[in-house]
Amino acid sequence: MIERTFVAIKHDGVQRGLVGEIIKRFEQKGIKIAALKLVHADDNKAKNHYSFTEEWAKPLYDRTKEGFEKQGKPFPFKDHMEYAKMIQSFNINYLQEGPVITMVLESPNVVEIVRKIIGHTEPRQAILGTIRGDFATDSYTMGNDGKRAVRNIMHASGDVKEAEREIALWFTEDEIHNYKKEDWNVIHKL
Repeated sequence: MIERTFVAIKHDGVQRGLVGEIIKRFEQKGIKIAALKLVHADDNKAKNHYSFTEEWAKPLYDRTKEGFEKQGKPFPFKDHMEYAKMIQSFNINYLQEGPVITMVLESPNVVEIVRKIIGHTEPRQAILGTIRGDFATDSYTMGNDGKRAVRNIMHASGDVKEAEREIALWFTEDEIHNYKKEDWNVIHKL
């Protein structure tokens, strides 16, 4: 079954001239580009893109608190929703710092495949060969110490439901193109 996912190359990836290399990696894997544009995220898009829920906030809080404790540092937050709101504001600011490339990609299992190609959200943990492992050097610690978002070059939807929400936020149906990708007959036997 063909899935869709949303991907954004954040402004640090755009400004560093990594757009071609990033798109090349998706195309080499046989992933179809169904939509692509260069945009500035307005307040509405940025806030709605980084909306947060209890399910997102609690694990984020727990992971970060654990990281602080491993470093022997006190974690200054007691409430996971307060911490998540601060991280949301960092992410919104980061998304609005410059132009971003937004795209809709299609392929069987595209959500999982794209996230593997991109690599771990924290560049320090991303393995070599992934986009973040090859090009990003930031870390959660650097972001926390600098009171800013982690500069990790990209965003990719975490699951199909999130992809649907993000695609609808950034694209109209008229902007998403439906065409036959000839190599899928060889790659996927569709």
